[in-house]
Amino acid sequence: VLSMRSRDVAVSDHDSHDLVVGHSAGWADAIKRATLVAPTEATVLLQGESGTGKEVMARLIHTKSPRGNRPFVAINCAALPENLLESELFGYERGAFTGAQQTKPGQVEIAAGGVLFLDEVSEMSLAAQAKFLRFLQEREFQRLGGTRVVKTNVRIIAATNRDLQQAMERGSFRHDL
Repeated sequence: VLSMRSRDVAVSDHDSHDLVVGHSAGWADAIKRATLVAPTEATVLLQGESGTGKEVMARLIHTKSPRGNRPFVAINCAALPENLLESELFGYERGAFTGAQQTKPGQVEIAAGGVLFLDEVSEMSLAAQAKFLRFLQEREFQRLGGTRVVKTNVRIIAATNRDLQQAMERGSFRHDL
């Protein structure tokens, strides 16, 4: 878990190479931790206030990892309604629902070999958290409306601006996730 505070951060994302700039001890510590975790296969949770550069930090971890030349796919969990999040993550089969006229791979498949960045992961419903936890444990899933198990190798980096300890105590975030 990397924690970031707005007073520690100044970021710029002006070209294809994310530029991370900071002048505080807290920001230097966050960059050091990101650099240490980057070459591993560990799932990463970034916590920090809005505007602290969590996605920039996720891209830094991705770029410095062995997966750096593979896809970086970002999903904002707060921007998608619950009923669309599952199909966005895992895709769907033709005929799975009205309007599903062709098979669509999900972002998990699109990120194969690379990184899937889940921004505002704390906004996932409990049902979506349960389905995503199963994927994290098994690294396999079924598309919505599908019967075939799909396996994929993707690293997960998640981010939130919420206090997950409080969310777990309220019962709105799974402790095991």
